[in-house]
Amino acid sequence: MIVQQNEYYDGKVRSIEFANEQGKFTVGVMEPGEWTFEAPTREWMILTRGSWDVQLPGTEEWKTFGEGESFQIEGNESFTVRIEDTVAYLCPYT
Repeated sequence: MIVQQNEYYDGKVRSIEFANEQGKFTVGVMEPGEWTFEAPTREWMILTRGSWDVQLPGTEEWKTFGEGESFQIEGNESFTVRIEDTVAYLCPYT
């Protein structure tokens, strides 16, 4: 198993990336702010702690997601999250 540490936006978004027999994943935390991400492959964002507002690809609207809720992003798309309090997430991807 290979584990890699990632930091984005001056360390306000941090994750650990790994792969095992179930597939590829990142687990991480995001501090308050508004963050845009490019998804090179299909991924599922599963919120494990907190809540966030998300602007999904191709929309101008913001949708609120809470603990245990998720959304899917296709490859080569971007999405933006707006966070008021630190959140934790799991992101399986292909």
